[in-house]
Amino acid sequence: MHTMFATLGMILAVAGLVVSVAFWIPGLCNRTRLKEILGSRYPLVYVVYVANGPMLLLLGVILLIFFR
Repeated sequence: MHTMFATLGMILAVAGLVVSVAFWIPGLCNRTRLKEILGSRYPLVYVVYVANGPMLLLLGVILLIFFR
């Protein structure tokens, strides 16, 4: 059971890191285009980013710490 959670933690940490890095590379995420499309709802992009980037990374690291 510990191995399964440790593996899940590693997967979540890597996924969170990839999303975080991809969001901040200018060529991969065209924020000006997103701002045009979403208009006043543009701040939701940051909510989705935080939920899928740093939070996944944090959850993965917590799982790795507790189940290693």
